[in-house]
Amino acid sequence: MTDPVSVRDEFLAALRTERGLAPNTVEAYRRDLDQYLAFLAERGVTDPAEGDVAAFVAALRARGLRPSTVARKLAAVRGLHRFAVMEALATADPTLLVEGPRRGASLPKALTVSEVEAILASPDPDTPLGARDTALMEFLYATGARVTEAVDLDTTDVDLDTATALVTGKGSKQRMVLLGRYAVEAIARYLPHRLELIAGRGDPGALFVNARGGRLTRQGMWGIVRRHAAAAGIDRNRVSPHVLRHSAATHMVEGGADLRSIQEMLGHASISTTQVYTRVSPEHLLEVYRTAHPRGL
Repeated sequence: MTDPVSVRDEFLAALRTERGLAPNTVEAYRRDLDQYLAFLAERGVTDPAEGDVAAFVAALRARGLRPSTVARKLAAVRGLHRFAVMEALATADPTLLVEGPRRGASLPKALTVSEVEAILASPDPDTPLGARDTALMEFLYATGARVTEAVDLDTTDVDLDTATALVTGKGSKQRMVLLGRYAVEAIARYLPHRLELIAGRGDPGALFVNARGGRLTRQGMWGIVRRHAAAAGIDRNRVSPHVLRHSAATHMVEGGADLRSIQEMLGHASISTTQVYTRVSPEHLLEVYRTAHPRGL
């Protein structure tokens, strides 16, 4: 495999165009592969097909990186070499004999229903930004949407009459999500304020906009969620848009929803992913045991 940088660029282009990965995901691949190619360059290896992938993995482990991080970087390297072989840019794949680290299930801790309610009650819905923050967080919790899906959401994707929204997930796959009464009411209250925020600036099409009338970013959404968590007296480091997504799924499972429905709501390709996201809490398991088992009382 010659000119590894060019091969890397071709691989990243394929991820964008053929697999439809999001720009942030492609950029994460780029960072991991740049680290791999730099590792080979330091050792005078000009042909990654002959590189010592096992040594790269060992170096990552020696730095004390988490198994999940090492596994992610190795996955990027595997993808690069498989692509090179498939495109006849290399005759061998040095990753075939490399075993990745074991990864345990990494779960964020779900918030309680009362904690979510406290966060949702934090903004002042009578102000433009407060109305936006309420609408955003109600949307995230109602739908279990990913933060990138909320960023990309346009006003035309939302139908308040049917209480639904069309979100675009991983691989540009679209799915319909239900909003629920609270999210519908919050978005309806926010829409007039949205017009105030974009006044005189041109409409960007985005449902959630920033104070300057532009599309709200991932970083902006993270900041909003964490700011209101802190205002509600909750450790902001425990809270993120993803934690709201995980909490929504967990609360639905604990409320009796089946995993297949949760899979559709979250946009998971595999039910096994849904099972990891929606483990019930020990407290809920104890409650179910006590009420359902003949000798549980």
